Amino acid sequence: MRILASLTIMGLLCPAVYANGERVEVDILTRAHSKAFFYQTTDDTTKLKKDTSFKEVVALSKPYSKINPDPEKLSIFPAISLQQYLKGEAAGLYVQESSGEPGVMQNMFIRGTSQPLLSARELYATQPLIVLDGVPLISEHPYAFDIQQNKIDRIGPATNTLANINMSNIQSVEVLKGLAAVSAYGPKAANGAIVLNTYAPGKKRKITFDSYIGMAQKNNVTTINGKFENTFRRQFYDKYTSNGSYFDNDVYPLYLSDSLNNSYYGPANWSDSYYRNAMVYGVNASIGGGNDRANFRFSLGTLRTGGVADQTGADRYDTRFVINMKPLKWLAFSGMFNGNQVLRQRNRNVGDRLSQVNYIPDLSVPIAPNNERYSQYLNNFKEGFDDNKINVLESYIKIAANFGKFNFVSSLGIDYNEGYRDIFFSRNLLQTTNYASNYYGYNQRASIDNVLTYDYAPNLNHKFNFVVGSSIQYDSYRYSYAYAYKGSNDFIKLNLLDKYLNTTVFRREMVYKFLDRTRNNQVSFYGKTDYVLKDKYTFSALLRADASSNQQPTSRWFYSPIVTAKWDVKKEFLENNSLFSDFIIRAAAGRTGRYEHFDNYAQGPQYTASIGFSGNLITPGYNGLAVLNRPYQMGAIGYDLKWAYTDQVNIGWEASLLNGRIDANLDFYMKDDKNMLLGIPEAAEYGYTNVIRNGMNVRNSGVDLSLIGVILPSSKRLSWTASLNLNFNKNKLLALPGGRDQLVIGNKLLKVGSAVDSYWLLSNSGIYNADNEVPVSEDGKRLNYNGIDLKAGDPRWNDLNNDGTINNDDRSLKGHSLPVLSGGFNHDFGYKKWTASFNFYFNIGRDLMNQEMANRFDFINREGLNDMTSVREITYWEKRGDYSSYPIYNPWSSVVPYQVDQDLFLENASFLKLRTFSLTYDLTSTLKKKAPNVQKVIVYGSVHNIFTLSPYSGRDPELVNFTGYDNGYGIQIPRTFTLGIKMNL
Repeated sequence: MRILASLTIMGLLCPAVYANGERVEVDILTRAHSKAFFYQTTDDTTKLKKDTSFKEVVALSKPYSKINPDPEKLSIFPAISLQQYLKGEAAGLYVQESSGEPGVMQNMFIRGTSQPLLSARELYATQPLIVLDGVPLISEHPYAFDIQQNKIDRIGPATNTLANINMSNIQSVEVLKGLAAVSAYGPKAANGAIVLNTYAPGKKRKITFDSYIGMAQKNNVTTINGKFENTFRRQFYDKYTSNGSYFDNDVYPLYLSDSLNNSYYGPANWSDSYYRNAMVYGVNASIGGGNDRANFRFSLGTLRTGGVADQTGADRYDTRFVINMKPLKWLAFSGMFNGNQVLRQRNRNVGDRLSQVNYIPDLSVPIAPNNERYSQYLNNFKEGFDDNKINVLESYIKIAANFGKFNFVSSLGIDYNEGYRDIFFSRNLLQTTNYASNYYGYNQRASIDNVLTYDYAPNLNHKFNFVVGSSIQYDSYRYSYAYAYKGSNDFIKLNLLDKYLNTTVFRREMVYKFLDRTRNNQVSFYGKTDYVLKDKYTFSALLRADASSNQQPTSRWFYSPIVTAKWDVKKEFLENNSLFSDFIIRAAAGRTGRYEHFDNYAQGPQYTASIGFSGNLITPGYNGLAVLNRPYQMGAIGYDLKWAYTDQVNIGWEASLLNGRIDANLDFYMKDDKNMLLGIPEAAEYGYTNVIRNGMNVRNSGVDLSLIGVILPSSKRLSWTASLNLNFNKNKLLALPGGRDQLVIGNKLLKVGSAVDSYWLLSNSGIYNADNEVPVSEDGKRLNYNGIDLKAGDPRWNDLNNDGTINNDDRSLKGHSLPVLSGGFNHDFGYKKWTASFNFYFNIGRDLMNQEMANRFDFINREGLNDMTSVREITYWEKRGDYSSYPIYNPWSSVVPYQVDQDLFLENASFLKLRTFSLTYDLTSTLKKKAPNVQKVIVYGSVHNIFTLSPYSGRDPELVNFTGYDNGYGIQIPRTFTLGIKMNL
């Protein structure tokens, strides 16, 4: 059948296409460049006529919006980040929200992790690409971690750049997973892509307004004081010290020794100043309109997201302007500008503060749990400041020309974000040493894309579409950072250290300054051919050539072939079958390069202008002179490093039954990420910690399933629609560089044939209550831990290899930090003008390490040190977890019985959350009687984060860092109540 497109010039912005009133998927390479821009319509919602152009039918699919997140429903959620919106909303997409603090960094993974998550570098390299209206967005680069001693939090704002996305402006969200889907975006999308398309202008005037207001409710907590802590510790002293005497042991802390000390033994009411109920609100408005030749859309928005702990919060201000022009029938222009600002009120955690300061004061005495004392501590922050903000600018210019069967589109996209953080901490916070710092950094990406398409149909049975294109991307990252100690007083608070280095406020030898910049470029060329046979069979072949400046000169280019096929079974065998409305089987296989984000690998052997001394990890000079030295900690980098790449096979089917009442989408996939770089121990005699080699391979395999069912059609007074999405994923390490079988990196074991997200742990089976319970070998040697004989009060760690010694050889891989099964399910119930919606989110087969509980029981070692492991936040005085489930080991034992890396602290972190309940009432028909221009008006009330069901003994099983360790730092994800209104006029 022949088809004719009827799209407005808005097609430059929104590639959504509709057939018979339903949105359909169109191939990613062709849909954004269709000649359909040039046809006219009378509404923003463009529909295809029965005669549709070949361009739009090349990859015609089932109703696409049904299997992707619905922005209209998502916008009810009072979120500030894209990650929060998308959690549990798409099969194959897993979101980590490690803290309820508004505006902090969050992580997303599509079909698992492509490599072991060893540091912020690997985390950055595994994130999907975000594309907004065709502009690939750039995110915060982790290279600033290189100058940090304590990598708890990144220097600078450390604000989530995706907090700039205003869901009220988004018309469609597409989660792209297979290589065929992401092929247009190249190596940067090897981890998948999330494509956002905003509302586009139309020729009708349209005004929108939406607003909500609500409250984030703090959770109830159980506070404790010195008496509780003293009682907790007493059981250890009574069991393992002579006569249970506290004072015979000189490590017993003084703050617990005096029971008359009201600051520690009095009321534990610190939570009155720490936790709160916080206001949330948002306001958005837009206006758009025009005519056949030109139209526009302008929007404004603001929101406030209050945190329920530590007076945290985030404010966003955003504006967006889009204009389309069509001066000639064959020529169209489009332009967009988006400007946002996010202001974040950060937490005042001791650990976060000291990791920034790089100065460790005396930590032997924690903050007192008494509210009066805690308030005095908080007042010290009023003597300084911590200003934190980011600005985000996004823009594009597109030009499209239509010459019959030939179509040409050229576009320039810009994404720019910059961050500022100015700090001054008074000397009262740092025990007579004040501190100031200033950070400014930016990340920018410019992309130029050109695409030429050609349609060729010799007859009705054979149709071809040809696409050739090129892309150039320029990425640049830069920061300048300075900090200083011991200012002349607390009244002169200079927050621009780089401009005042010659003043006498800070002594020159106490000022440290860091500058860094990294740039990378990518050039791509590609060609694609689509062939449709009898409107039943679709075949596509793509070849890409990508070159990156971050690859070594001998291997700049990488070539990627991808082939896909679709078979319309409905047209083949079920043309007259009333059960199936649609039934398509599809398959895809191919390869794409993995973009290398770090420029140091492209340089070969190298030097760096830095040297470490005086407790600072890196300082850019010595006595004012630049110093060159080899980057020993980064690893030796040789020549002949190659591209890493991804091989992927995908087989799936999609079906629509009972006139669209049931829609199903099923995909089986196997994704192999190959030839990745990893540091392996070699050449230690040259001073390097490792040598960077190609050769690490990781496989992710699994199933994506999406189901949507209209149980009760909306034509009836009562309606009910249910949906389910889930992903089953397992990962496996297939190879290590140099043919190694296993490799130890920090506290992780990478073992070929095992999962890369497993923990490397000792197996614990109880406690030795007496010395004679410790096994003794035939030659009289007692079981030992790394040469230290085990005795009464020590853990029963299993000697897996039966060699009489507990060491790393007796650790085994257990659990998974990423879920094996994840997803969400929704129910929408309608009655007349009312709609009630339930949204559930779940993770199954996920485990975490309860590091917070390990730290609580390991109090002897934490008291005895004065480093970051000894930091105790005010939340130290909060009871979390089940203390009774842990054995009473001898905490003074040299074997460190409460070390975290044992299965004693491994817990099942599977959970089910009722994430949202909303109740909506449609006022449209009522208001239309008085105001005919009203298109849609609804009011709603919603509750979010309602309850969590989990076997985890701690707080929220989501509050863990990317390595899977719950260190107790994460702020509560609150229950939030909102009331809102949405209007289209």
